[in-house]
Amino acid sequence: MNCYYIVVVVVVVEVLVVVVVVVVVVVVVVVLVVVVVVVVLVVVVVVVVVVVVEVVVVVVVVVVVVLVVVVVVVVVVVVVVVVVVVVVVVVVVEVVVVVVVVVVEVVVVAAAAAVAIVVQCTDCVVCYDILIGIVMLILTINTINSLTDVCF
Repeated sequence: MNCYYIVVVVVVVEVLVVVVVVVVVVVVVVVLVVVVVVVVLVVVVVVVVVVVVEVVVVVVVVVVVVLVVVVVVVVVVVVVVVVVVVVVVVVVVEVVVVVVVVVVEVVVVAAAAAVAIVVQCTDCVVCYDILIGIVMLILTINTINSLTDVCF
């Protein structure tokens, strides 16, 4: 009877891990979408302003054109830096998620094995079900990570 409690605990832990991973991925995706939208809006506004200013500048003074070019270069550099930072943050978050999942999986397997040893579990079907559940969780997490890699 104790073996079935082990299965219930392992299944609950695995479901919680999947929920946490999905929430983290969704939060990362939402943050990235917001950052990208803000960056794109800033770039569009700057480009519109630059175009209007350049038209006026062409008529008025050549010196102002030089200033506009400098502003455009600075904006492009800032956009590139923001994009690089966003990409680095995504990679770091994905690595952290994978590490956390691996650590949780190791702890779950170790705990299940320890409990099975302590209660002298002899029902191989239960242990087999635990291993199948862990493999399915790993496949789910890999699928989520693959989807985020494709999106970004």
